[in-house]
Amino acid sequence: MNQIIQLQGLFDILSTQHQLQWQPFHDGIDCYPIYEAVNQGSAAMLLRYQAGASAPKHRHAGYEHILVLSGSQTDDVGHHPTGTLLIHPPGTDHNVHSVDGCIVLAIWEKRVEFL
Repeated sequence: MNQIIQLQGLFDILSTQHQLQWQPFHDGIDCYPIYEAVNQGSAAMLLRYQAGASAPKHRHAGYEHILVLSGSQTDDVGHHPTGTLLIHPPGTDHNVHSVDGCIVLAIWEKRVEFL
């Protein structure tokens, strides 16, 4: 039976992040998986970047939605502070880093390919 996934307090994530069971994702980046479809399908997770952390260059096989919930991140097209919604279409690629650290909600139509 399918169940509705509900996350509360995302805009207050800095004060509630300690309640989540974060897992290692990449060097300096932790994740909190929300859902993952099989066979590299859709997925959603919270990503927590430590100050100075960066994600490897990757290409989007489907749409990627990023909502910056705290801090800021920077990629090939600019600097993105808290409250920014980024939508990367299929076929685009970029590097991502966070100078001061950040927490983002990431939703993928299809999983990314690390280059």
